[in-house]
Amino acid sequence: MIRLKTSCQSLFALSLLAAACLAQAQTLRWASQGDPQTMDPHSQNESMTNMINGQVYERLVKRDRNLNIVPGLATEWSQTGPMTWRFKLRPGVKFHDGSAFTADDVVYSINRAKEPTSQVAVYANALGTPKKIDDLTVEFQLSTPNPIFLQHLDSMWMMSKSWSEKNKATKPLDFKNKEEAFTSRNSNGTGPYILVTREPGVKTVYKRNPNWWGKFEGNVQEIVFTPISNDATRLAALVSGEIDFVLDPAPRDVPRLRNTQGVKIVDGPENRVVFIGMDQARDQLLYGKAPGDKNPFKDQRVRKALYQAIDVETMRTKLMNGLSVPTGGLTPSPLGSYNDPAIENRYPFDIAAARKLMADAGYADGFEVTLDCPNNRYINDEEICLALATMWAQLKVKVKVNAMPRVTYFPKLEKLDTSMYMLGWGGAITDAETTLTPVLRNRGEKGVGSYNYGNSRNDKFDQLAAQSSVEVDPKKREQLIKAALGEYKEQVHVIPLHRQMIPWAARSNVSVVHRADNWFEVAWVNIGAKP
Repeated sequence: MIRLKTSCQSLFALSLLAAACLAQAQTLRWASQGDPQTMDPHSQNESMTNMINGQVYERLVKRDRNLNIVPGLATEWSQTGPMTWRFKLRPGVKFHDGSAFTADDVVYSINRAKEPTSQVAVYANALGTPKKIDDLTVEFQLSTPNPIFLQHLDSMWMMSKSWSEKNKATKPLDFKNKEEAFTSRNSNGTGPYILVTREPGVKTVYKRNPNWWGKFEGNVQEIVFTPISNDATRLAALVSGEIDFVLDPAPRDVPRLRNTQGVKIVDGPENRVVFIGMDQARDQLLYGKAPGDKNPFKDQRVRKALYQAIDVETMRTKLMNGLSVPTGGLTPSPLGSYNDPAIENRYPFDIAAARKLMADAGYADGFEVTLDCPNNRYINDEEICLALATMWAQLKVKVKVNAMPRVTYFPKLEKLDTSMYMLGWGGAITDAETTLTPVLRNRGEKGVGSYNYGNSRNDKFDQLAAQSSVEVDPKKREQLIKAALGEYKEQVHVIPLHRQMIPWAARSNVSVVHRADNWFEVAWVNIGAKP
């Protein structure tokens, strides 16, 4: 038996040692500024959380490299009637605990995702009622037409019914109220990687699932994810080789990284719009002070004044280093508005016009307000908020920036505990529906308007958006969506800023696939690729 005492310098001499070195290299050390919020796949609908959980859990359908919907845990499907969909499940699929994946798990997962503590309830409810036909056949019966049924289904992670029952986890954990449950730190999916250890804020480790039904296109055997909040520390760890991949290098560092030996940048546009929301329901500011103890955000003129006081082009060039696309659009992709210039074009940057609007509204001397902002979620999120505070000072609006980690930030917004806030919205879906219904519509039942943290109310817009959700005629639906987005833009219920450009940074020998939804699929990653 050969004893391996030498290092990988003997690579060409000993094939056995070569195999050992290769195995050693197949651990992917990955870092980002933030940490996933929970291992419960239905509790929080946040990109980093979804991405991490997406290495373990799977859906009936999935996305390919170009974001096309392709078979996942279902091998085929058909619309058997205007209100009925039928799916054939993939045979022989096992959960990580060895139990079989069946139609019972599908019905259970969809119903679990409809619970009030689920942030994907609005999508689950849009799927209608799931019904088991046999162990490998599921039917969905809709109560109303759904023109983007498959898009909604692509948001539904499949969980084991028996595992959830055994571990008293039949409902999504209530993250905003700091509930701890078995699913906080444990997982059991069907996917390519198995959760080994979870230390929130410290490290999360996965190993390859040897019994995965799918085909690995990469060679990663182990994943070690580490949140590193400081940009400089994250950058130094990559350059030194301590980590292999950074999901979110700071834009200011990207030019230098492009010229750093041993490192490469992979970039492209992301389907994500970043905007500022404002409380439009309370009669007084929850966090701030205004003349007459009023809430200035209830006045459309004030909202538009703040919009027109933003020098978004300077923000793009100076702060974002060109890694943003300014927009007046309200959807993650311009495809959501059918590239309509009337919706996509911004109101002009015009300080004089903004000051007049403020004066007309009775706020010539401004007011005070706190702007809540994450500091580890979007590119330059805290820096953007600070820049906005400086710009709005020209209107005599005194803005206090209250920046905090995402784990604190999003529960605060869920409770509507805010007067002004930053939010980004995006993902694989380019259709307007998944922005209109959960993010912009009046707050209602079954997840409608659940991300409308400013609690704005516009009945004209709401009616148009609701009609578009069930309209199956493409032309009629386009007109409804455009009319809805136009009404929302005119009333300035939120202030759009830009769509993000996403740079990833990796060691030169790491091969990754960059997708427009900023999704990092580890099963596609190869370590040891030639620089």
